[in-house]
Amino acid sequence: MIRMKWLPWLFMVHIVVVASGRAPNIIVLLCDNLGYGDTQPFWSETPHRTPCLNRMAEEGTRFTHFYVTAGVCTPSRASIMTGKYAQRVGLAKIPVDDHVLRPVSPYGLHPDELTIAEVLKQQGYVTSLIGKWHLGDQPEFLPTRQGFDTYFGIPYSDDMTGPRAWNERKWPPLPLMEGEKVVEAPADRNTLTRRYTERAIQFIRACEDQPFFLFLSHATPGSTRTPQSSDSFRGRSANGSWGDAVEEIDWSTGQILDVVRQLKLDKNTLVLWTSDNGAPNNANDLKRGSNRPLFGRGYTTAEGGMRVPLIAWWPGRVAAGSTNSELVTTLDWLPTFAALSEFDSRKLPDLDGWDISNLLFGDPKAKSPTEALYYYQRDQLQAVRSGPWKYFVRLKRGIRHPRMHQGHTAAMLFHLYEDPGCEQNVADHHPDVVKRLEELIDRARKRLGDQGVAGDGVGQRGVVNQPKAQTR
Repeated sequence: MIRMKWLPWLFMVHIVVVASGRAPNIIVLLCDNLGYGDTQPFWSETPHRTPCLNRMAEEGTRFTHFYVTAGVCTPSRASIMTGKYAQRVGLAKIPVDDHVLRPVSPYGLHPDELTIAEVLKQQGYVTSLIGKWHLGDQPEFLPTRQGFDTYFGIPYSDDMTGPRAWNERKWPPLPLMEGEKVVEAPADRNTLTRRYTERAIQFIRACEDQPFFLFLSHATPGSTRTPQSSDSFRGRSANGSWGDAVEEIDWSTGQILDVVRQLKLDKNTLVLWTSDNGAPNNANDLKRGSNRPLFGRGYTTAEGGMRVPLIAWWPGRVAAGSTNSELVTTLDWLPTFAALSEFDSRKLPDLDGWDISNLLFGDPKAKSPTEALYYYQRDQLQAVRSGPWKYFVRLKRGIRHPRMHQGHTAAMLFHLYEDPGCEQNVADHHPDVVKRLEELIDRARKRLGDQGVAGDGVGQRGVVNQPKAQTR
């Protein structure tokens, strides 16, 4: 829940709400598998042209040490929605499905979990999710059962289609859903970004006289070998289909910000643009995205897997043209949105994130309230970050480590401000830091668990009997 020491900032947020006459609109623009270095505001050498994101960064704040809680979609998105580590909602490692929910899975986000949409809906917001969900495709788990008034999008990753088998299951055609009904199968993946953008603009125009929460969740660049884009962007970039998809996302972002400006909602609208995890590139293969200058690829606990770009935009509230290097995470979104909407913090469950309103609003004295960020690969704790330090756990079994071979025994410590590529292991020079971070790891194991160790804070996923494919 929101901690007492942040109450002065809750008072400041109250002043913001009163001064504007109503609670602020909130828009989240989430990309799929887009890397830290895939756009010009975060890596100037990227081959992708992103003029709209450049302008957004010039008018807002870049957060350069922003993290998701997992290197893959389902657990990352579970944390976004709930403000909790995926271990605490049962979606870190899923029976049969493994690390991400598959089509026709009996599992999903438990209906009893409090989501961002449910918090804001209680505060009078109109809520909409447009795009990829990936927290359960059965009716009981769809966005319309988790606080969203409307839903238009696909319920899981767009690469899970066709006759490909997973534990002897076959995927149904990728469904495009309106509410809880399939309106197209298979969905035309080439046109999703354009259609999502058009729907988002329609929603904003329809809600200009009342507070709204829009969660626009792109399916691109995605995890397919050939990301899709519309005719207007296909073949235009200098980096193949990946670049085409990135540049169409840039266009989409510009369209959203333009309509917010046109309706004169910009002074009362917070827009956050980010990605659900890093790009799945290998070494120097930019055809699968870039996480530069960070080390590693998506789907892992390397920096490139879990540290993603974030731009915050709110003219007059968020500092223009600024950069923030404090440690913040998607776990912070629910408590922050709750504060912005003046939601009663006593009604919030025990969360893993913090209200970061002071960081958003550019308080020069503000520091990250996050003592530690834990890097999990499925149910295995692999690393911890605290302040500038990232410490990799000595793995003795289980999943291959993103930095070393499985089973390494040497301590690995990196200073992320001085060494974002994690090239200089300084563990031997800072035994006191290693000791402190190992104590944090022990604390995480007790609360969140580790392979073979059950955490006392681990929660339950939702489950249904006899799941059915979403078909027309």
